[in-house]
Amino acid sequence: MERPNIVVILSDEHTGSAAGWAGHPRIQTPHLDRLAAQSVSFDRAYTNSPMCVPSRLSLMTGQYVHQIGAWDNGVIPGPDFRSWGHHLRDYQTVIAGRTHFNGADRQLGFDRRLTDDLDFWIDHSGRPPRRTAEWRRPTNSHVTEYGVGEHVHTRHDVEATDAALDFLRDPGREPYLLYVGYMHPHFPLVAPPEFRDLYDPADVELPPAPSDDQHPVISLLRHGFRNDEPITEEQAREATACYWALISHLDHQIGRLLAAIPDDTVVVYISDHGEMAGHHGIWQKQCFYEPAVHIPFLLRHPALDPARTMAPVSLIDVLPTLRAIAGLSPDPTLPGTSLLGPVGVDRPILSEYHAQGMINAGYMLKSGPWKYCYYGPTDPPQLFDLDADPFELHDLVSHRPDMVARLDAALRAILDPDQTNDRAHAEQAARAN
Repeated sequence: MERPNIVVILSDEHTGSAAGWAGHPRIQTPHLDRLAAQSVSFDRAYTNSPMCVPSRLSLMTGQYVHQIGAWDNGVIPGPDFRSWGHHLRDYQTVIAGRTHFNGADRQLGFDRRLTDDLDFWIDHSGRPPRRTAEWRRPTNSHVTEYGVGEHVHTRHDVEATDAALDFLRDPGREPYLLYVGYMHPHFPLVAPPEFRDLYDPADVELPPAPSDDQHPVISLLRHGFRNDEPITEEQAREATACYWALISHLDHQIGRLLAAIPDDTVVVYISDHGEMAGHHGIWQKQCFYEPAVHIPFLLRHPALDPARTMAPVSLIDVLPTLRAIAGLSPDPTLPGTSLLGPVGVDRPILSEYHAQGMINAGYMLKSGPWKYCYYGPTDPPQLFDLDADPFELHDLVSHRPDMVARLDAALRAILDPDQTNDRAHAEQAARAN
């Protein structure tokens, strides 16, 4: 099939294990489950940054965060920003819903925008976050603001679906690339009643309690985001049930969308990053534990047989894949790879964080079952074997110096972590003036 139509669906804060097809025993995602049964499911997919704007700009450009200077949520894309819309010029490119682009340019190379982000999510100042040990989020509302009710995020997602369905009824010029962006399941954890009723907080299995001796970078991150403020077991159960309910509402909107998409249309489902949901005593993301960086990634293509694969992939692979679907030759300036072909099982995956809660940069380099986290020359790294320790409770950095050396060399083959940290600080300081 030449140049098929493409629909890309992007959610916000949906961790990769939180779905029926991913093996979760409680969360109800019937529409995504059916899509997964028709798709290649990349069960080891990762974000390139556990933060909204950096991950999304990395996704849209097919470039690592450090390559485009997308350090934090205040970054405004410059005139040299090249999105999917710039690459796929033979396609009609259309946006519905959330992109979390900052600044006055609301299309960034796309041809049309049907609905926009919520106004209060768009930053026009470009100011960076304050990255000091004294910084603290005003409240821990990301976990304590939960319950049943109407919310502007829910209305946004319904309206984004409505606009996408209107487009699909009469799309005009083909082929088209339709991007549909959703807010859910991003906090606040306020869920529509019919979806909250699906879950009993008593059925929630809470994660292991955080260690009393956490890594210093993780301790500071918890403090900055007020995750060190204790919540009750009842609060944790209710917040988790509401998070699940938002995933089910997201699934319902995606079901409405899928019902209108022809079978020969390529469909991609991804999320920008995950949600810790209390693991290691953290809510939100901003770190490299699996719930924060592991994302769902489904690719339905008429020429691909449905399958599940453990091939390591990340958001930077989406643009090379879209280019291949559109019949374009590989772009050597893109560090990712098309997922229409084979992917090496030991391919390294990079994620990075340069924002509030960490004074210096954090980097994750994952290869096979091993995950290496580097926090600069003054804080110790972390090393986990995910096959043996899926909850990342046992740091092996002092037990496997050979693996630390190998993964540190692989990280430095991609970037100089300390020079990149210095550049991030310098560019953020320049934006503060």
